[in-house]
Amino acid sequence: MESTNLARIEFLRWLSARPRSYAETMDAWRTSCPRLSLWEDAMADELIALEGSMVRLTERGKALLAEV
Repeated sequence: MESTNLARIEFLRWLSARPRSYAETMDAWRTSCPRLSLWEDAMADELIALEGSMVRLTERGKALLAEV
């Protein structure tokens, strides 16, 4: 598995551990590297959703985690 996919899985696992706010998520996972756009890619792939100020896994995100 390539490092980008490993980072994606780690990001989703981190989100699944407990409720996370948008601010906490951005503080922990913000990057200036264009090759590592975890937030943008996860949103585009509908793996996560922003509900108010909270970030949650979607059913698609939960299914991806269940596969690994």
